[in-house]
Amino acid sequence: MRPILLPILVLGLAASLQAQSTRLDAEVDRRAAQIQDKVLAWRRDIHEHPELSNRETRTADLVAQHLRALGLEVRTGVAHTGVIGVLRGGRPGPVVALRADMDALPVTEEVDVPFASRVRTTYNGQDVGVMHACGHDAHTAILMGVAEVLAGMRKELPGTVKFIFQPAEEGAPPGETGGAEVMIEEGALENPKPAAIFGLHVFPFPTGELRYRPGGTLASSDRFWIVVRGRQTHGAQPWAGIDPIVVASQIVLGLQTITSRQIDVTAAPAIVTVGAINGGVRFNIIPDSVVMLGTIRTFDAAVRNDIHARVRRTAESIAQSAGATARVTIDTGTAVTYNDPALTESIVPTLRAVAGTNHVALAPVITASEDFSRYQQRIPGVFFFLGITPPGTDPSKVAPNHSPRFYVDEAALPVGVRALAHVAVDYLSARH
Repeated sequence: MRPILLPILVLGLAASLQAQSTRLDAEVDRRAAQIQDKVLAWRRDIHEHPELSNRETRTADLVAQHLRALGLEVRTGVAHTGVIGVLRGGRPGPVVALRADMDALPVTEEVDVPFASRVRTTYNGQDVGVMHACGHDAHTAILMGVAEVLAGMRKELPGTVKFIFQPAEEGAPPGETGGAEVMIEEGALENPKPAAIFGLHVFPFPTGELRYRPGGTLASSDRFWIVVRGRQTHGAQPWAGIDPIVVASQIVLGLQTITSRQIDVTAAPAIVTVGAINGGVRFNIIPDSVVMLGTIRTFDAAVRNDIHARVRRTAESIAQSAGATARVTIDTGTAVTYNDPALTESIVPTLRAVAGTNHVALAPVITASEDFSRYQQRIPGVFFFLGITPPGTDPSKVAPNHSPRFYVDEAALPVGVRALAHVAVDYLSARH
């Protein structure tokens, strides 16, 4: 009898686990449907009251009050304005983290909606508009919704969910620290320590579609400063000095040949962009110096290091050829957002169950960057994308993230709530 009894027990256990998983899935969907209006209201409220990096006090208060009302363990003031909530399930199991970013951008909104931002503030000494031009308002509202869904079924959760609401994803203001790195330094991934982390980002794919990519998904992002020093002279006598404006112009052209002629872009995409050149104060004075600012984007560590060396050599050599000097400073920023391949593949069935097989696809590599990569350097993680482009609109023609005309189709919000909630539940259920 024993050889027969063991398979029966195994089959019975498998059937029990499957029934439990099906029950949890149905409960997630039921609760997500009940809070759709709340998520919509949160998103609109946060959108109308955007706050720049490290200044997200109102948003953080909204999040913290909500998490406390749900009975979560709440910690505030992490990395200045970050909020962490811990939901301990009623059954033993692993710990999983979910992350949303909260900060807005110094962008003046041009979208005609009733809840458009009218907020203005001072940024880098300039009066600017403030707008959620990258969709972090949607991310925050979605994760608040996930917290409510999972808190309502905590007795059945086989493990713990850690909710990380992060400030300053867009970068801390000059002279300040912030973002994911400081969240981690201040314990975001400890007590309890998650075994994995998941996050999503709205993007101009069709509304409700989910896109994922194993491996390198978003680029590393490095900033560079180049100070070109010549010798000031009268604009009518350029031979009496060394013109740093001409030298800087030559450096711009030289830097473009790094990615177009020196790097094998078939192996890994790479970008070198000069975004600002500042020098001179008057039409007839050749200045003493010019300052150039730019960014380097790569998907491979070796290519990243190689480009850094080439930027230095190109700028310094061109300047030297004209009798000028170039001082190059490169600030190593966020790493490649690298989705753990095995973990990514494990959530694909969940994404398909949420959005439908025909609405889940492989994402292209994207040369934007994300400091979600900081978490992934410590624990396995997956960062995926939620489409927010309305039906009948060509995604290739809509305003991109960071545009004053960036628009989120709110029909995508329930899909985002269900996607993150199901990913968390399925991860815990498979490993408890």
